[in-house]
Amino acid sequence: SVMINKPVGVVSAQPEGDQIPAARLLTRANLIGPPRNMPNKRTRLAPLGRLDQDSRGLLVLSEDGVLAKALIGEHSQLDKEYLVRVAGEITEKKLALLRHGLALDGKQLKPAKITHIEPQRIRFILNEGRNRQIRRMCELVDLDVTDLLRIRIGPLKLGDLQEGKWRALSGAERETLIAASKEQV
Repeated sequence: SVMINKPVGVVSAQPEGDQIPAARLLTRANLIGPPRNMPNKRTRLAPLGRLDQDSRGLLVLSEDGVLAKALIGEHSQLDKEYLVRVAGEITEKKLALLRHGLALDGKQLKPAKITHIEPQRIRFILNEGRNRQIRRMCELVDLDVTDLLRIRIGPLKLGDLQEGKWRALSGAERETLIAASKEQV
């Protein structure tokens, strides 16, 4: 299992046309830290949770079924943290709606932890990951996402891993993620 700091323009999963899949970044040149087993043609590293082509940040790729269930299984309790830059006026009313009060596709969203951290930047902590959820939530309150960076999945933090770089997940990180996914919030 590896974690990668995905740049904008790279897709998490199956590329279409001339899109670049995240797995193509897994080269020795981009590796930070000791190489465990370099992925090769036979390695089937699947993204555990999507990150849109126009979003960046922490992405986990793995062929570990237990870890997959912990990160993206329907009972996973892991929250995910994003720093989101928006265009538009950020008001208390909009923040309140983002925290709880929005529905997508006719389904109510779970409450989100939303903090206004800089003039045009909002921190989102979500417990679910519906398709393009943050962008669509922002659209509903007249905010336009100009940059979306995922910095954390449960206890796993992006830290100072540079954009486009990757590293192996340690055994301890794997255990912590699996344990955290089972905690009742």
